[in-house]
Amino acid sequence: MVKADDVMTVRETERKYEATDAVSLPDPAGLLGQGCSGGAARPEGTGSDAQEQELEAVYFDTADLRLLRAGITLRCRVGGSDPGWHLKLPVGGDSREELRMSLGRSRRQPPAELVAQIRVHTRSAPLVPVAQLNTLRRRWVLADPDGHPLAELVEDRVSAHTMGEQTRAVSWREVEVELGEHGQLELLDRIERRLLAAGAQRSAAGSKLSRLLAEELSAHPTTPEPDAAASAGDVVLAYLRTQAEQLRRYDPLVRRAAPDAVHQMRVAARRMRSALQAFGRVTDRDSTRELTVELKWMAGELGGARDAEVMATRCAAILADLPAELVLGPVAAALTRSFERRQADAHQVALATLDSDRYLALHDTIDTLLADPPLRRAAARPGRRELPKSVARAYRRVASRMRDAGSQPAGEPRDVSLHETRKAAKRLRYATEAVTPALGRPAERMQRRLKKVQQLLGEHQDTVVSRPVLREFAVQAHLDGGNGFTYGLMHATEAARADHAERELPEAWKRLRKPRNTAWLKH
Repeated sequence: MVKADDVMTVRETERKYEATDAVSLPDPAGLLGQGCSGGAARPEGTGSDAQEQELEAVYFDTADLRLLRAGITLRCRVGGSDPGWHLKLPVGGDSREELRMSLGRSRRQPPAELVAQIRVHTRSAPLVPVAQLNTLRRRWVLADPDGHPLAELVEDRVSAHTMGEQTRAVSWREVEVELGEHGQLELLDRIERRLLAAGAQRSAAGSKLSRLLAEELSAHPTTPEPDAAASAGDVVLAYLRTQAEQLRRYDPLVRRAAPDAVHQMRVAARRMRSALQAFGRVTDRDSTRELTVELKWMAGELGGARDAEVMATRCAAILADLPAELVLGPVAAALTRSFERRQADAHQVALATLDSDRYLALHDTIDTLLADPPLRRAAARPGRRELPKSVARAYRRVASRMRDAGSQPAGEPRDVSLHETRKAAKRLRYATEAVTPALGRPAERMQRRLKKVQQLLGEHQDTVVSRPVLREFAVQAHLDGGNGFTYGLMHATEAARADHAERELPEAWKRLRKPRNTAWLKH
């Protein structure tokens, strides 16, 4: 559980089950069995002693349900143990991240702090009440013999109705099992087996709201994932759609400065941009050129935050590996102080970017692309036959960059050339990744070989970025009357890593170029 200002963040992992009135729940006292966390389970409340709660929740969304379609729910709830505003964001699998705020003075207007987290979805569309759910809840906390909560079992009887011009009322019974602070995932599997044996069924809906609004959601059916028989257009569009989802998934995480969030968001932008550039035979390049420019802009604006994050991690790792007697002066404190300041400044730039009209317009452009893609004639051809041509072109670009880098003298000319090679290798890797649903194992094999090449090129470029910074630290230490010796050692470590990457790269590239890895590009 994390609390920042007035927002509390909670990670929840839960499963939902449909249960008709004919289903009798297993005795909560026996759900955990023996040997769990040291002994038999001790539920807090069983049978008639279960905790009972009455909950009332009003859900907010755009009129076209943009939040719900993205797996997000925003509600104002009264009653129960956690009344207030709740924003639930998907994490993956059975887990979601819940941001909580107190009810405050208004129950009709969602808090600005939570609205900011979902602006990438809502943009200019207002948030309005879309449903009200009233729930009569029976709750058991399943604990180990020492009282540590392992899981929570909930039986809900729900009465719900939609809100708006046309209303629809429905009621149902469902069961939820949420993992407790000290529980393990295997516990959910064990409880699930007991519930299924009793006649319950895993819910097809991810939330109560999606169950209530299933009819509205079905008006926008999901697009099936492409396979070996898919057209070139279907494969490329599926990849672009996935990257758009990733961009929007990581937006709120970047806002909260979550670890690695900036990196993942930039990767999604680069993947989308690379796909638009690599598959110009499928999607018209003239029609998508503006979008690729905007994606590059966004990734560049977030670059400072990523660079500061990478540098802080690299420097801390190098310093930790040095013998204590070679660390002269308050090096760790100086690094921490400097990088914290850089990261804070870069985070403010990132926030300004995500709050800008230009950024929101970029997402409007992405929506337009996906709704009405500018497909060329080649898009209708089988992906297995058409797409290797585009990947082959990206492969030839990398080969050309590799030859150029090998001919450059050591130092800045080679560093610059290797950086260009790295960018070309990324485009090739993303293009190969995009066609994998249609090409299967040949594309997967190339991805594995490309990963090593890209790692070496990435390691080399990281040292190119870090060495000037370490030199600045050394100079500043000298000017302040301190000792720059340790920074010099760190600089030497990075130089050695660069040399190692350059030596290993030719062999990694040679392995990638073997016919068994590239033969499919000649289709």
